[in-house]
Amino acid sequence: MPVRPSFARRRARASGTGTSSGATDRSGARTGTDTPPSGREVPVRRRRARLARVVVLLVVVVGLGPFVVVQGVGQTGVVPDPADVPERPVVLVLGAGLRPSGEPSPYLRRRLDAAVDLYERGVVERVLVSGDRSGPHYDEPGAMREYLLAHGVPDDVVVRDDAGVDTHTSCVRAHDVFDVDAAVVVTQDYHLRRALFSCRSAGIDAVGVGVSATSVRPVQAVGWRLREVPAAAKAVLDALAG
Repeated sequence: MPVRPSFARRRARASGTGTSSGATDRSGARTGTDTPPSGREVPVRRRRARLARVVVLLVVVVGLGPFVVVQGVGQTGVVPDPADVPERPVVLVLGAGLRPSGEPSPYLRRRLDAAVDLYERGVVERVLVSGDRSGPHYDEPGAMREYLLAHGVPDDVVVRDDAGVDTHTSCVRAHDVFDVDAAVVVTQDYHLRRALFSCRSAGIDAVGVGVSATSVRPVQAVGWRLREVPAAAKAVLDALAG
């Protein structure tokens, strides 16, 4: 005699529940968490993934492209050994900030020391100090001049540019305002290639010497290096704008 299904089983079958992995709604569509993506969803996801890869590639190219160009152009003027620097009429010293006391920062002192060495060895005849003078209490060129005078550089040798607010401006003004056609640029090694790029774009036959970038605050040193990526993009735009 066949066994009749129990009342609970009959109710489960009637409600559409049981051992199947998904339920069926009134329209007959299967529901459940294990439903595979439809045929339309797969191409959409693939297109989105490809678009994301293209966007990432564009960001890398746009961000690093100018950096590679600036570094490549600037590298051609780098002189690894200060003893091998060819003679030039001028050494251009770019500003690098002041201490709260108004004295040159450690980075700036290293640049100035390199300029003193070049002058004492007869490699250059003049020293052009270019920086920001935003007020009576912040005078980069003035502090640079006082430092050079205290280290034996004659007063009539030092020329100051009070409007060198950034690297590009300093290079353009050196050429257009102070008639500099050839120069030695001294700055920290991580900044040197960008400085040479900007000076060459301004029409100066520039070579450069890199000084130490060692900092008492390593985090600051890392920050300055990372800053070169967006700064390179600005340098290229400034050069194109003339």
